[in-house]
Amino acid sequence: MLAIYYLICSGAYPANPQATAGRTHYMGREIAVTMHYTGAPWLVRESREREEECSTLLRALKLKPDDVVCDLGCGNGFYALEIAKQVPKGKVIGVDIQPEMLRMLRERARISGVKNIELVLGTLSDPKLPRGKVDLVFCVDAYHEFSHPEKMLRAIRRSLSKSGRLALVEFRAEDPLVPIKPLHKMSKQQILKELIPNGFKLVGQFDALPWQHVMFFGRDESWKPSAKK
Repeated sequence: MLAIYYLICSGAYPANPQATAGRTHYMGREIAVTMHYTGAPWLVRESREREEECSTLLRALKLKPDDVVCDLGCGNGFYALEIAKQVPKGKVIGVDIQPEMLRMLRERARISGVKNIELVLGTLSDPKLPRGKVDLVFCVDAYHEFSHPEKMLRAIRRSLSKSGRLALVEFRAEDPLVPIKPLHKMSKQQILKELIPNGFKLVGQFDALPWQHVMFFGRDESWKPSAKK
């Protein structure tokens, strides 16, 4: 497990070959390539709760029992399974671009007896979410890998219910002590720089995690898309 951790932090782990298409940079930021599914053990490492305080993050989401939650970039379901248990009258839509990740999640859900999870194979530019039906799009350490950020943000925005939110979680670029490769970090300033022009407004923040920013966004109803997009 320590070897996997080193490879992720150093960027030496194999990238997902599907994710090499699209932009390489956006608004002055280099876009990271998606982690390959063979790195999945790192997502469920035993030390993750201690390092990232994942249970604290889940409490900060303030989920309701009937919420529809999208875990965007769900991987093998580290968060999706826990969220599903907290929304017994709702459901989790687990979206990933790697079918291998979804197969792992399906098997973990079967073993856990969790049934309120819908698995969706998205694309680099479309998460294939229902319009206006999602109460929370939960995106953990994945947005910085989107090779089509504008198209993805448009799709996320369309998917949100009237009071729906996007919870963006990214490793803090401002903190050199966070042991993650800089390419896989984002600053608050950069997040706002990218989200605000794409029709979102900041509606909340949670700053109590040891390594990550948590920023909540809603739709900016006054936003009008640029014609060039």
